[in-house]
Amino acid sequence: MLANLERWFENGLFASRWLLAPFYVGLVVAVLILLGVFARELVYSVPHMMGLSVEAAILKVLSLLDLVLAANLVVIVILAGYENFVSKIDTAGHEDRPGWMGTTSFAGLKLKLYASIVAISGIQLLKTFMGITSKPVDGESLMWMTIIHFAFVITAVLSALTDFLSARSKGAVG
Repeated sequence: MLANLERWFENGLFASRWLLAPFYVGLVVAVLILLGVFARELVYSVPHMMGLSVEAAILKVLSLLDLVLAANLVVIVILAGYENFVSKIDTAGHEDRPGWMGTTSFAGLKLKLYASIVAISGIQLLKTFMGITSKPVDGESLMWMTIIHFAFVITAVLSALTDFLSARSKGAVG
């Protein structure tokens, strides 16, 4: 009796992973939102490209790149998160299957996430530095943006170091 109750409870816990599926659908909608913003920015920029200065053109491209990195980040989280926590995606043998899909662990996903956040933060900081002449930024805002960027960098490095040391200690023990 108790074993049946335990088995039923454990099966229920295991099945609860499917509660994450709507979150991944919501992230697909988020990618569509980013696509809409990207298309709007691109369509708006093309007719004005001849009047853009080099700095303004670079800022536009950095804004588009920022959107692409954010979309890539969301897709990585969707695919790797779904495969790690919900169910395997059956795309074996598909010519377009990304090489990392199905092999990215939670630690690898976390590092990809941090790398994308650092890249996005770096682009935002670069956009601010490049736009300083066109629209003044107060020193305090610039200081905080730089501190936050370095906090992201330090967090990513410490996380990678922690994962490296953890994997190394598992190798030494096993």
